[in-house]
Amino acid sequence: MRYMLMHYQTQAMEDGIPPTAEEQAAIGQYMQEAAMSGVLLTGEGVAPSSKGARVEAADGEVRVIDGPFAEAKELIAGFAILEVDSLAEAVEHARKWARIVGTHRVDVRKVMEAEDLLPPQG
Repeated sequence: MRYMLMHYQTQAMEDGIPPTAEEQAAIGQYMQEAAMSGVLLTGEGVAPSSKGARVEAADGEVRVIDGPFAEAKELIAGFAILEVDSLAEAVEHARKWARIVGTHRVDVRKVMEAEDLLPPQG
């Protein structure tokens, strides 16, 4: 099963402050180990919201809002796609990640597969 881990911005990340050399080394080590074990399929960080935009649609109208956005803690800072056997295993990876980056929140969500969209058999 594939799971997506999404970690959220801290104000320091939103302000463009890079991780320390020690944090970068720990992140690199975790990513390398997870990739070598076949668990990590992909993972990336994203730039601060000041380098992006938000597109909102309501009542047939679409509007574009240029960054930065006010609430850094509600913005995704990065993601990883893992191939694991269970939600519990994905949660363990999220716990490791949260310890490494010190992020206040990591969401763990199952990636929908084609068979998840089929009606139940029976």
